[in-house]
Amino acid sequence: MPSVRDLRDRIRSLKNTQQITKAMKQVAAAKIRRAEQLQRQSRPYADAIAEMLRDLMASVGHVDHPFMKPGRAGAAAGVVVITADKGLAGAFNSNIIRAADTYRKERPDIRWYSVGIKGRNALRKFPQETARFWPQSQGDKLETAREICARVSEDFVDGHIGEIVLISSKFVSMMVQRPEVRKLIPIEVETEARPREGAPRGSVEFEPSPEAVLTRLLPKYLEFTFYSALLETDACFFASQLVAMNNATDNAGKLIDELTVQMNNARQAAITKELLEIVGGAEALAG
Repeated sequence: MPSVRDLRDRIRSLKNTQQITKAMKQVAAAKIRRAEQLQRQSRPYADAIAEMLRDLMASVGHVDHPFMKPGRAGAAAGVVVITADKGLAGAFNSNIIRAADTYRKERPDIRWYSVGIKGRNALRKFPQETARFWPQSQGDKLETAREICARVSEDFVDGHIGEIVLISSKFVSMMVQRPEVRKLIPIEVETEARPREGAPRGSVEFEPSPEAVLTRLLPKYLEFTFYSALLETDACFFASQLVAMNNATDNAGKLIDELTVQMNNARQAAITKELLEIVGGAEALAG
């Protein structure tokens, strides 16, 4: 049975850990508000660019752009994996790595593009090549998205990769974040017309031509897709960290209560033992 001193040291250590988890919980709560705000601000632009892209695809018959054509036959799939730079966020990073591992088993011929230190460290264990790495929490995210777009676009046009796939986390709620696998390039044209919500829209004229506008819009669409994924990954990470640190704080409190009861019992047992020894000694002297 542990001594009173050992139990007291364990309680002191748990209290120090609890202070750290409380501080990390408060930091995550403050940062997730900022991340959600940036995500909400970018959503109207994402909806507008996606709507314009659908209109352009419905208006043009053929566009001579590499993103609209199949990649080189037999080329590896270019997979961009976005994780966080840090841990202590529950199963957030491991879920994304597990999704990448599942995709790797379905298609072994892969060329990885890693965003985030946790993802880079995990992808090193895979046999496939990691072409490029970008940190997640350093620098301007828009500039990082432009670098990712430029690199994967160049590799796709040059024939090093046959398609561009994005594996990142999707923010569902504060309690739920799911890994998502999306094929971005080549872009598949919808054959069936999708019903529009709201009032009917009039015809739109593009200058100089729908083909020229679509050619300029496709790289911007890919660039903003990566930028939106980086912002969403931040929101998912801080939400996961907030939940993980909240659970860690509660668990530390429960352990402190249990160890306090054990320490009180051990102290009471020690006091009782000393009293019995004193009483026994006194009776021995009296006899």
